[in-house]
Amino acid sequence: MKELLDLYIAFLRIGAVNFGGGYAMLPLLEEDLVNRRHWTTMEDLLDYFAIGQCTPGIIALNVSTFIGHRKKGILGGITATLGFLTAPIAIILVIASFLTNFANYPVVQHAFAGIRVCVCVLILQAVLRLWGKAVVDKKTLGLYLAVLLLMAGQSYLPVSIPAAALVIGSGFFGFLLYKETDQALKASQNAKDSKGVSEKKTDRDGRGGKKA
Repeated sequence: MKELLDLYIAFLRIGAVNFGGGYAMLPLLEEDLVNRRHWTTMEDLLDYFAIGQCTPGIIALNVSTFIGHRKKGILGGITATLGFLTAPIAIILVIASFLTNFANYPVVQHAFAGIRVCVCVLILQAVLRLWGKAVVDKKTLGLYLAVLLLMAGQSYLPVSIPAAALVIGSGFFGFLLYKETDQALKASQNAKDSKGVSEKKTDRDGRGGKKA
């Protein structure tokens, strides 16, 4: 029960500062869930973001569900999801109940102008962290450039390519690119193991000859 309460409170706090959503939340999630609570690793968090991009709903909310499920199964996933949703829903209800034309107030417009600047910084920080973890060799750099060109050239293409399709396609090509690498590594490891066994056998035979 305590773990479920911890899940709820953790994602309640995260949901309360969910300005910008999506990748803008990555630095905050990393600081709280990876560095402080150790509920997940950065690699797994990036995988959750990739899956959340392909599934319906808000990315940060989907990530909350994945992490809650990892901690305490289905009940944990539901608890984390409810925790993340509580603060935004409460804030929206308060605004809708007591204020009309909320976005037209000058103080609100100025506040959101400042928030947008902060969100830009958070997204840039997320991009830099993703770059360091994802683009690690020539193959990943080539895949990055290919996806970047597709995104940049959307207006020149006859059809628009959904972001989910790009994520799934990148996963498929990543599998193909690294399948041969994995096979080569396994073959190299097998060769080293065979060489080690052969050397040990030769050493034993040499010792046996000396005793004789």
